[in-house]
Amino acid sequence: MADIVSGKEVAEALKQKLVDEVDELKSNGIIPGLAIVLVGDRPDSLSYIKGAQKRCSEIGIDCRLVQLPADTSEEEFVSRIRQLNQDRSVHGILVMRPLPATISEDRVKYEISPLKDVDCFNPVNMAKVMSGEEGGFAPCTPSAVMEILDYYGIELTGKRVVIVGRSMVVGRPLSMMMLKRHATVTICHTRTVDLAKETSRAEILVAAAGKARMIKKDMVGSGAVVIDVGINFDENGKMCGDVDFEAVKELAGKITPVPGGVGSVTSTVLAKHVIRACRMLIDQEG
Repeated sequence: MADIVSGKEVAEALKQKLVDEVDELKSNGIIPGLAIVLVGDRPDSLSYIKGAQKRCSEIGIDCRLVQLPADTSEEEFVSRIRQLNQDRSVHGILVMRPLPATISEDRVKYEISPLKDVDCFNPVNMAKVMSGEEGGFAPCTPSAVMEILDYYGIELTGKRVVIVGRSMVVGRPLSMMMLKRHATVTICHTRTVDLAKETSRAEILVAAAGKARMIKKDMVGSGAVVIDVGINFDENGKMCGDVDFEAVKELAGKITPVPGGVGSVTSTVLAKHVIRACRMLIDQEG
């Protein structure tokens, strides 16, 4: 039976460190600020924002929601991003995706300042992740995976890691972050031939394909560490991950639940990035 890896425990421990950092900044008259930009009113985005606002409030970060109408033009959107880039009270900018079809992500992703791009939307930051540079911001979800591994002392050096999922939001950046830590990484996806053969070899298996309960018990090696990044809803409307949790926990060594796993850590990582962006701005201004 696997040990359950609690994301909530990781988030709480990280939160306490961040509270101390914010207290120090506030003692010098500085309040870290985050602006979350939402176009329209997607329920899933609003749910995430609510959680992020709550976490920021607990830590002491000023979090504002910039909600734009669903019919906002690309020019209007870019104008608002540029305003936030110039706003000295805003240290981090998070753009909720997907954007409406009227706004091209391929264009606007270059507009957000890399120094305020706390969830790695601008390709400048993604390039830094891919090249192993430390100066940028990695996406919050793969960063949350790394926080969990570090908190539980799960070593990456020399380990066989298999990541199921190749998105630019999770799979690809996470593979580079793990490779930098000397793991041997294989990236798979839903079209991988004989996926079970690949996943069953993993000492650390990360499921991030966005397909409910696709990782079955026969796809996991005995004693493997299983990190479930997926957030899905089954036919009964129940939240579940990409892993068949009840079956896989009988074989795995460690496993993250959904909910209560990786998702629990992402908003705290977001807050961590905002504080880091704030410190970077202070250093830049001398």
